Amino acid sequence: MTNRLRSAAVGISAVAVLALAPPAAAQQLTLQQIFTSRDFSGSTFYPQWSADGQSFVMVEAGEQGGSDVWTQGINDGKRSRVIQGSRLMAEGQTAPIEVEDIVWSADGRRALIYTNSQQVWRQRTKGTYYVYDLQGDRLVPVSTGEGWQQFAKISPDGSRVGFVRNNDLFVVDLATGRETQLTTDGSDVVVNGTFDWVYEEELGLQDGWRWSPDGKRIAFWRLDQSRVPVFTWVNDLAGQYSVPVGLRYPKPGEPNSAVKIGVVEVADGATRWMDTGEAEYLARMEWAASPNELVIQRMNRHQNRIDVLLTDANTGRSRTLFSDTDSAWVDVDDDLTLVRGGREMLWTSEREGYNQIYLYGRDGRMIRKLTREPWDVTTINHVDERGGWVYFTGTGGNAAERHLFRVKLDGSGQQKLTREPGNHYASVSPDGRMFVDVYSRAGVPAVSRLYRTDGTLVRSLSDNEEVQANLTAAGLRLPEFFRIPTPDGAEMNAVMIRPANFDENRKYPVLFYVYGTPGAQTVTDSWGGNRYLWHQLLAQKGYIVLSVDTRGTSGRGRAWEKAGYLSPGVLVTDDLMTAARYMAAQPYVDGSRIGMWGWSGGGYTTGLSLARGGNLYKAGISVAPVSDWRLYDNIYTERFMRTPQENPAGYDATSVVKLAPGITANYLLIHGTADDNVHFQNSVQLANALQLAGKPFSFMLYPNKNHGISGAQTQLHLFSMMTDWLEKNL
Repeated sequence: MTNRLRSAAVGISAVAVLALAPPAAAQQLTLQQIFTSRDFSGSTFYPQWSADGQSFVMVEAGEQGGSDVWTQGINDGKRSRVIQGSRLMAEGQTAPIEVEDIVWSADGRRALIYTNSQQVWRQRTKGTYYVYDLQGDRLVPVSTGEGWQQFAKISPDGSRVGFVRNNDLFVVDLATGRETQLTTDGSDVVVNGTFDWVYEEELGLQDGWRWSPDGKRIAFWRLDQSRVPVFTWVNDLAGQYSVPVGLRYPKPGEPNSAVKIGVVEVADGATRWMDTGEAEYLARMEWAASPNELVIQRMNRHQNRIDVLLTDANTGRSRTLFSDTDSAWVDVDDDLTLVRGGREMLWTSEREGYNQIYLYGRDGRMIRKLTREPWDVTTINHVDERGGWVYFTGTGGNAAERHLFRVKLDGSGQQKLTREPGNHYASVSPDGRMFVDVYSRAGVPAVSRLYRTDGTLVRSLSDNEEVQANLTAAGLRLPEFFRIPTPDGAEMNAVMIRPANFDENRKYPVLFYVYGTPGAQTVTDSWGGNRYLWHQLLAQKGYIVLSVDTRGTSGRGRAWEKAGYLSPGVLVTDDLMTAARYMAAQPYVDGSRIGMWGWSGGGYTTGLSLARGGNLYKAGISVAPVSDWRLYDNIYTERFMRTPQENPAGYDATSVVKLAPGITANYLLIHGTADDNVHFQNSVQLANALQLAGKPFSFMLYPNKNHGISGAQTQLHLFSMMTDWLEKNL
């Protein structure tokens, strides 16, 4: 689900943890300031390291046009321009190209440059690629063939560039310019080297091919979508007649694309298909540090088993190294990392209650467990084999936070490298000597700092001082983190923003901001962007804005996250009702004015809460909501609920459409008509159910807008409308 949140929640008992008093003469936030100005849209430095880890690579607007490419020394900060943008013109061009991305060949002699991206939803990777020869000062297009290119990559020896065009694979010899087509069956139905909608959305895959380490072969995914049903919506802004738009979209219980992995010889185009056995999903694939072997992650339809396969690229035969299973579901492992020349590999698993790092041998046997803390590892950042360190991010025992740690490959010497409370996104240099820490807190926008990997600060890279000054001038009251008890003795992490001039002797309305589907979090000690600022605007208008991480959220171990398996919405909305009653009992809360809002999964949770909560809630807003899980995609939904044929009771118990007669609150339903993720169909069926039940509600549609209802003016209209609606209905 596109808007799924992957942050954290906090565990601090019922006390404020940040300074709360705003300046006495603070200005008031405005919707225009939040959504159309640049007052709060500073820049954050995300590093692109040079191959040797001694410098950063940066792209900036050139003084003479085009995009200049610079390097900046790690230790001294000294800048050097390596490509002058005004010179980036191919033969016959009259203006230099704009550099959107740049990747160097292994020998540093050539640069692969990406530009002219198509600004089309879900096709952002389509564009034009060029190769710039630094020694010859020459820019040439990778291909002059018709159509956009995708996922271009330089071969390991720097002699070729491969790419996808029109769902087929191509290779260009850089010495001769000769272009060779390696697959020939690509179409709207058959996809080579990239993915269908649901693989991209729910398995996080777009780039579907890999060079072999010796550059002589390419391994790639092939998907045949012919058995996947087509979902159709209508473009009513096309002109005098509306135009149907179709997308192959597998819903729960429906068939997926037939998938297989092939290895094609670059020299002659011969393809060998890998024998992966009975596989519903081939969720990951990489070369195994050898031009002859692949490591493939195979997953069953229930997504409660992942097999790690070692596949012989010469014969196609596979053997299972090891498997990870769960009675609920297992997540695809992006942390599988080959070490020691492919003789060993790192793997993360929740099998013992918390996500931890394990080291496996080539024989499939576990060598050792590297981490042993009672909290979750969230990602492996880097492996420094020379120093013997594994760098990883984890909660550190506070689910609202993320910190960088390191541990030795032998499992000893674990260290915490980031110390400030909050969320840290770290990028470790290729040589393992430095890391860039992108750090933020609730109410504090991101800053970037360079550290040595012993935790010593080198210097600040970006600080967003102007944004912070604007936030200070706006007089925002920083969020408070606390815990809400449940009847069975658990405690839910929560965060709230109180009204700016809070008076304990007054009673305030409460607006919950929710997401609520498995693995998501809204209680995070991190910068929250425009939605956070809108919540602050509501607080300035006299609302308490509250988020609660119920059972089913991530960051607190397997048992907490998977507690609601097969009918997750029931447990989530039960916990939210507990939180609503807890807040209603506070002396400063008007218990008759409790509302809720959310987007996507949060829109669903809002609808289900209103349907199950009765008079507990006065008002709710659902933006782009799922209304019945039968209408969403199969990978996401079946992960938590299995199929409707296997679990009809679970689907019925969590269907807002079926429970719509229970809604008594004021209700605002919002959806974009071109939403390819959560289809407009969801809100149409919910509106129909509400009408049949005689329930009044408000409805706003956004013509031809996608799941994000994007565009500055559209966002301004949306949040202005929601603000006005809340002031009248909550």
